[in-house]
Amino acid sequence: MAQPAWQDPEPLALGTAPVPEYGSGSLADLLPTLVAGQEVPGFTAAIPELAPADRNCVFLIDGLGWEQIKAHPDEAPFLHSLLPTSRGGTGRPITAGFPSTTATSLASVGTGLPPGEHGLPGYTVRDPGTGALMNQLRWKPWTEPKVWQPHPTVFQLADAAGVRTAQVSAPMFEQTPLTKVALSGGSFLGRLSGEERMDVAAQRLAAGDRSLVYTYYSEVDGKGHRFGMDSDAWRGQLMYVDGLARRLAEQLPPRSALYITADHGMIDIPFDEQSRIDFDEDWELGAGVALLGGEGRARHVYAVPGAQADVLAVWREVLGEQFWVASREEAIGAGWFGPVIDERVHGRIGDVVAAAHDDVIITASVNEPHESAMTGVHGSLTPVEQLVPLLEVRS
Repeated sequence: MAQPAWQDPEPLALGTAPVPEYGSGSLADLLPTLVAGQEVPGFTAAIPELAPADRNCVFLIDGLGWEQIKAHPDEAPFLHSLLPTSRGGTGRPITAGFPSTTATSLASVGTGLPPGEHGLPGYTVRDPGTGALMNQLRWKPWTEPKVWQPHPTVFQLADAAGVRTAQVSAPMFEQTPLTKVALSGGSFLGRLSGEERMDVAAQRLAAGDRSLVYTYYSEVDGKGHRFGMDSDAWRGQLMYVDGLARRLAEQLPPRSALYITADHGMIDIPFDEQSRIDFDEDWELGAGVALLGGEGRARHVYAVPGAQADVLAVWREVLGEQFWVASREEAIGAGWFGPVIDERVHGRIGDVVAAAHDDVIITASVNEPHESAMTGVHGSLTPVEQLVPLLEVRS
């Protein structure tokens, strides 16, 4: 039946939001599955499609989601050719987790835990102990890493069990708190060029009878944020990283499996008022809000005491056709952050959580000028942001 013209549109039903495949096909399930196949105690194979290998290498390309590879066969011929191998030869992607953003996803990869357990549930979230916003990518303001994220990494547990583990990345990442809480364990080998990283990753993979190697490349994401995916700069990076993946695949030692994945996809958002809603200039959205966290497509909204219900009602009324707008308890109940929420993590999640459905973002031009100027963005539950590849090459 058609909706009467005078009746306000219904907000998006929370049940229509895609929930990440925690426990069977998310980034948090990848390393536990690989080390279970290497007989590391305490782990089970959560992604059943993956066959065990003695030597496992994970190459994570920041920002290169499933939909981006599918859409660019000319720029990424090697990666595109591997699409049928994804997820153990099923030709299907896995999911990043929510929000689909770097700090959250890297913590999920390294700890083998969903965001509700590892405790990095967004780009910026409120620290319940101080009441201030904590940027979990840049780690500002300083917070003791092992207090913020106390769980051991899969790398640490694998290394203790005799698996030869290594991370091969840019030297500047070696001492960052995010690396320490998410990706530490075994050896960190800093290499500047992408080619060096691929070569060293292959060498480290061959260095043990059982080995686990992680390597990373960031500039596909960097160029996407700055110029968008419709730019020559982004396409150039895609062509470059396609060559890196081929270079690594061609050097795999015997008994190896290479998995090429990403931390999230990306979407370009037009620079117009309909597509970019500026929180800093919208008195209605700002009423009763103490802190605005998260990022443009995945917002954590922290209300002043006593205003939670009013903030939820206003955000749902104003944005409910374009965003899934949930209370903290609704988002937790829907499983957005995983099946378990550690007590220390509960207050980091917004009183209201808003995840974009349409091609739209909530900017903050005054308080987030850099982020508000980005062309390519990510963070929400939509397939273009959420679905990531798990391409496989075996030797």
